[in-house]
Amino acid sequence: MVFVTKWSLLIVALLILAGCNEEAVDADLSLSSAELDWVGEQVFQNECAGKETCLVHWNVGEAFPSLGIGHFIWYPEAVDGPFVESFPALMAFMRSRSVELPKWLDKLAPMVAPWPDRATFLAQQDSERVGSLREFLWQTRGLQAEYIFVRAKASMRKVIEAAEYDQQSAIAKRLSELNATPGGTYALIDYVNFKGEGLAPRETYNGQGWGLLQVLQEMGNMSSGEALDQFRNAAASVLTRRADNAQNPIEREQWLRGWLKRLETYREPA
Repeated sequence: MVFVTKWSLLIVALLILAGCNEEAVDADLSLSSAELDWVGEQVFQNECAGKETCLVHWNVGEAFPSLGIGHFIWYPEAVDGPFVESFPALMAFMRSRSVELPKWLDKLAPMVAPWPDRATFLAQQDSERVGSLREFLWQTRGLQAEYIFVRAKASMRKVIEAAEYDQQSAIAKRLSELNATPGGTYALIDYVNFKGEGLAPRETYNGQGWGLLQVLQEMGNMSSGEALDQFRNAAASVLTRRADNAQNPIEREQWLRGWLKRLETYREPA
């Protein structure tokens, strides 16, 4: 697939930034419309099983709604959560593409979720406001996939630079190996959207994060094997550790099973 080759070019450039001795190459990165659709559909299936109703959703046990194909986080005004908020950034991306937002959403200031809690959201989930938002997110699935890709692309350099200096070459090498295959490329894009880069100090339990950086670091503890197998196993270890460290038992008792099931999709296409 074309995008695997171009992702590999990007990683070679990042190896240079990380201090590795590689020749400079053109790191211009792009995806065809079909490739973006493929990535977006995988993410949409993981988050929503491809169901339109799930595009505007509020999970039990969470203090915020999750929106779009990537279940982007959107905090209500009174909530100061530990996780990186992504829905306002998605809306900024939409505006940069001259996309017309639903009128009520476009006029919203500040850009905070209009429902203070899950009970209020559930009482209004059949309202015109929620319906227009769901329809908007259904019609813009392709742009959401592009946003997920752009965010993941930007994450690669950040992750390498955030690692300890003596780890940067190993981290860059693992990224390069993953980007050599369609399955590895998909896993990286999806995981960044799923659990983030692992760089936000507040996204930790007991001082331990669960993002892409932590998974790449954990790969060093995995037994030998293909990079994608190591990544999948490392991610399972990191997410299990997160659930064990969580104060809310719902992470261990319910969410972990779904997370591990999602990781099982990180395989090469048949």
